[in-house]
Amino acid sequence: MGTAAVDQSLYPLHRCKTIHLVRHAQGIHNVEGEKNHDAYMSEDLFDAQLTPLGWKQVANLRNHVKSCGLSKRIELVIVSPLLRTMQTAAGVFGGEAHADGNKEAPLMTQNVGDSNHPAISSLNSPPFLAVELCREQIGNHPCDKRRTISEYRNMFPAIDFSLIETDEDTWWTPEREKREEVTARGLKLWTRQEKEIVIVTHSSFLFNTLSVFGNDCHPNVKSEIGKHFANCELRSIVLVDRGMIGSDESSTNYPGKIPSGPDLPSDLADDKHSANGSTN
Repeated sequence: MGTAAVDQSLYPLHRCKTIHLVRHAQGIHNVEGEKNHDAYMSEDLFDAQLTPLGWKQVANLRNHVKSCGLSKRIELVIVSPLLRTMQTAAGVFGGEAHADGNKEAPLMTQNVGDSNHPAISSLNSPPFLAVELCREQIGNHPCDKRRTISEYRNMFPAIDFSLIETDEDTWWTPEREKREEVTARGLKLWTRQEKEIVIVTHSSFLFNTLSVFGNDCHPNVKSEIGKHFANCELRSIVLVDRGMIGSDESSTNYPGKIPSGPDLPSDLADDKHSANGSTN
């Protein structure tokens, strides 16, 4: 009994949220960088798009999230504003093929990133929000530099870019961002009010952000949290808000005593009786 109390914890449900973390599918930079690490410095890989294999990975993950019922539960998809992450997010969590004449803006237009992929509908899909905070480790590598938001709006008309402050990429610098800086901006993502969120992002961002979690867990759990993501891997976690940073009121708790009446529990009645007896 005592061991279970140490190894397990209880938290109010409304102070928890489920985060589904996804690393983008295979990009052209993954292929070229594995052949030759110096390729990451190539301008030819600017804002790298998905490979044909990457799109197959997207299709398989899409089938998985539909078959397990996850696609019906998502309240929000947060996505890094780079081409490969938005292609992945739209392909996995977006609607079906966009039909001509549909009044709703498509989530992704046809042939984005020379993909030969049909347009993707925004119908029957959760809202998509582009957030700079979950970009890949910034600087030095052209594949991690983004296009203008104006270009992206044409490619992904139904993604919400309103939180991005500048059209041009003012975050990218020739100097590589420090890992602790990646971690710091990653921790700022957890304050959303939605309870079931997808974040489609990048390997280094995920590894550095998750590295600060799990220190109070069994080493095997810590290892499970912090291991590197494969391309198009989905990993679901529960985030517990111990410090009341972003929690709101419970949507399921019920106050009881409606209508009101006597409801003193027997154990409290016993305590009250004993206390009164000791003062007489």
